[in-house]
Amino acid sequence: MSSEAQSKSHDVETYETAMEIAWQFDYEIGIDKLRSLYSKSKKQQWDGEADLDWSIEVDPSKPLIDDDRFGLSEMPFVKRLSKSQQETFRAHVGAQRLSQFLHGEQGALMTAATLTHAVPDYEGKLYAATQTMDEARHVEVFERYLRKLAVIYPMSPFLRELIDTTLKSESWIKVAIGMNMIVEGLALGAFHNMRRATSCSLLRSLLEGVLRDESRHVAFGNVYVGKTIAELHPDDREDVAEFAFEALMLMVRSTGRQTGKPPAPDPTFRLVLENSEIDPADFLAGMMEAREQGIEFEQPPGTVHAFKDLMMPALARVGAITDRTREKFADEGIRIFEDLSVLEAMEDDETGSIEIG
Repeated sequence: MSSEAQSKSHDVETYETAMEIAWQFDYEIGIDKLRSLYSKSKKQQWDGEADLDWSIEVDPSKPLIDDDRFGLSEMPFVKRLSKSQQETFRAHVGAQRLSQFLHGEQGALMTAATLTHAVPDYEGKLYAATQTMDEARHVEVFERYLRKLAVIYPMSPFLRELIDTTLKSESWIKVAIGMNMIVEGLALGAFHNMRRATSCSLLRSLLEGVLRDESRHVAFGNVYVGKTIAELHPDDREDVAEFAFEALMLMVRSTGRQTGKPPAPDPTFRLVLENSEIDPADFLAGMMEAREQGIEFEQPPGTVHAFKDLMMPALARVGAITDRTREKFADEGIRIFEDLSVLEAMEDDETGSIEIG
């Protein structure tokens, strides 16, 4: 084996899953909305290599995020950094976020492929196959863009745990909930916010293409999963709701935003600080200073809040939140958000450039 091949083999991690394979010999499409979604996905396919202008220069030393949309810029600690160090910090924060997009899209590629062989219905297999192609394209374009930045950050442990938990579940319904509602909801919000925040025209065009695809993926979860959950035995419905609760709590604990508790430490952000020559202890002290001064890290107008605008309403809409898990969310101090306005607007978006708020 060549040294290059040996190096690549060390980057491969494998584990076994319990997912079943379902043959389906009834080729009738019985869900009109899914037929429409499949038709739309065929018409909206795009070529990441040909349809984006890769000749656009990207300076890896320059920030990808505009000053007025960089949430940490209000920290007194950040303001005290030199201009060059602030730029370096913002550039690395952008690269770290895009790296999570890349890793997350690989996870989406694997879950979409899993759904293709596991869903029991013909129409579900057809659509999941188109989503698999979408996710492959997303991995391709994010990897190519990150090559221009010359840095790819490791995968966040939180994101890895969330996707691994989804892939290891024994039910395709749980895979669809974990991916098409929670992970894709997280991605849909992050992509929308990054598109609004970036000063790079190539990245903006890339994200608009990806957003068109992602809006269909979230819609698939609603059309297909909601019908299935409604037909489940109550005990099975509770099992699915418990999975949704635990998967959502993984995200909540990683940010601390819904409970007011400190977020779980992310070693990839520590790398951002080190690459920006910022002492992690000094940054933490700066966060405490900002909190003591009552400085709120307000998101700019038009920001999509993935948890309350997308993920939670999507789960409530399909019946993946039951009376029992409502009580569990209440015990955690987490409000149930059921306003579908932002979610439905993004699902209907065929341009990838919708403005919210």
